[in-house]
Amino acid sequence: MRILGIGNAIVDVFCKVDYNFIEQNNLTKSTMKLFFDENEFKNLLKNLKIEKTVSGGSVANSIVALSQLGNDVGFIGKVNDDDLGQKYEDGLKKEKVNFLYSKKSEPTPTGTCLILITPDSERTMCTFLGTAGKVNDKDVDSDIVKKAEITFLEGYLWDEGEPKKAFDKAILNSNKVAMSLSDLFCVERHKIQFLELVKNKLDIIFANEQEVLSLINAKSFDEAINFVKNLNKNFVITRGEKGAIASDNGEIIECAAKKNLNIIDLTGAGDLFAAGYLHGIINNLTPRESLVKGTELSSKIIQKIGARI
Repeated sequence: MRILGIGNAIVDVFCKVDYNFIEQNNLTKSTMKLFFDENEFKNLLKNLKIEKTVSGGSVANSIVALSQLGNDVGFIGKVNDDDLGQKYEDGLKKEKVNFLYSKKSEPTPTGTCLILITPDSERTMCTFLGTAGKVNDKDVDSDIVKKAEITFLEGYLWDEGEPKKAFDKAILNSNKVAMSLSDLFCVERHKIQFLELVKNKLDIIFANEQEVLSLINAKSFDEAINFVKNLNKNFVITRGEKGAIASDNGEIIECAAKKNLNIIDLTGAGDLFAAGYLHGIINNLTPRESLVKGTELSSKIIQKIGARI
């Protein structure tokens, strides 16, 4: 297996909303909010028109794209043995992803992410983790991890307790570890731990500009560039319309963003960028060529609803 993804197994539900809906429900546009009350989450969803549902989750989106590019990939994520759990598994298998988790009856339902798309194409996510947030070290098979060239993890998965044990077990048994920092609020919640991971345990890191600035409390992007150069690792930073930058063992490589795109939905832009970049790395492309591939995939995905090419 070329790449194994481990992350939150979440069914993505896409809905278009206006700015008033975001404000009236005390949401912060373009961020992710966790819901711990299932009924509160259902109340938010009940009056919305659903555009589409997809087997999602950040790393799962990347893994599906890697499969669509012809790579042998797998995914570990926890779902319940319920209707949504079956749909999730079927959705991945349809995309020729090896789903490497045996679902069983759980006390909480399969996780769901409500993706609210505002008129500016930004997405605000409301997530009820359900069973996805209960992943533990017993759900991660060490032998499967050892067989993968790269293990790809998501910052969303990081949490104290059971998920952290799964994270640690995966890193311990991996040949090479890639990780997405996932979200600005995620970085701010786990800044000390993430910085430790970046410095000492990760080989490939994906972040956007805001996330890396927050991670090191940088006052300027130049400060962030100096930080990633001195790490001597493979650190990739996406910057939206400013393009993307990779630091490959201290060498800074830049790639311009594509222009004149019909942007519809930014969901999955980072996930697909990571897929393109990792595709390049495992298929012996140069870091520059890998950046171009990441830019190509992210440019495609933002011109449609959802995170599937």
